[in-house]
Amino acid sequence: MRIAVAGATGNIGALTVAVLERAGHEVVGISRSLGVDLITGEGLDQALTGVDAVVDATNGPALERDKLVEYFATTTTNLLAAERRAGVRHHVLLSIVGIHGVDGNDHYYGKREQERLVQAGGVPWSIVPATQFHDFAAMVAGWTERDGVATLPPLLVQPVAPADVAEFLAEVATGEPVGLHPGLAGPERHDLVDMARRTHQAQGRDVKLVPTWDGVIGVEMAGNVLLPGEGARIAPTTFDQWLETQRVTAVR
Repeated sequence: MRIAVAGATGNIGALTVAVLERAGHEVVGISRSLGVDLITGEGLDQALTGVDAVVDATNGPALERDKLVEYFATTTTNLLAAERRAGVRHHVLLSIVGIHGVDGNDHYYGKREQERLVQAGGVPWSIVPATQFHDFAAMVAGWTERDGVATLPPLLVQPVAPADVAEFLAEVATGEPVGLHPGLAGPERHDLVDMARRTHQAQGRDVKLVPTWDGVIGVEMAGNVLLPGEGARIAPTTFDQWLETQRVTAVR
């Protein structure tokens, strides 16, 4: 198959490209660095020529809510329009578990708009909501870290390995459209603060962590909100297994 990956140079996008290429598919990368601009539409028609399926693994920039929603609306509308012109038969969107149960999160507003546009976009579609990635805890701590101290919320999550996400996106893209998938998650539940502590230890970093709901992520995301629902695909890689890769990286 000829498959395009939007966000091909990002974390999940690059992993998805690698999985598809290993399986023998012809992959077209879509990103500004590769000469394709989802904001302006430049290069999209050429990139999608002869493409059977598109995987959208793009991520939104750090913007205020209205601008972020506008960003997702513009990029998704341009991508879907180009897909219709090219006769693409399957659009696969990577989304996030729990976004419809949380108010107040700017990024989730943008992702909900993206999902809405895909569902109404006229291209057969699959939406794959995934839980937070294994590196999410350290990333959240990094948002607030100052002088070796970071605050972060005691979220309950069921994190998934980025490599497992890429494998599943490739699987969905090479199959028939499934509509809204029940979701993808890792095999175990974890507390976000403990995940950050263990990640820092594995990476040889000394950071004091202060649990609090007073931050970007509020109490509306407490409890089971971010956990997968019934029927979700459970990916194999555990957080401990992912941590081992961080220890190797730290030694290098």
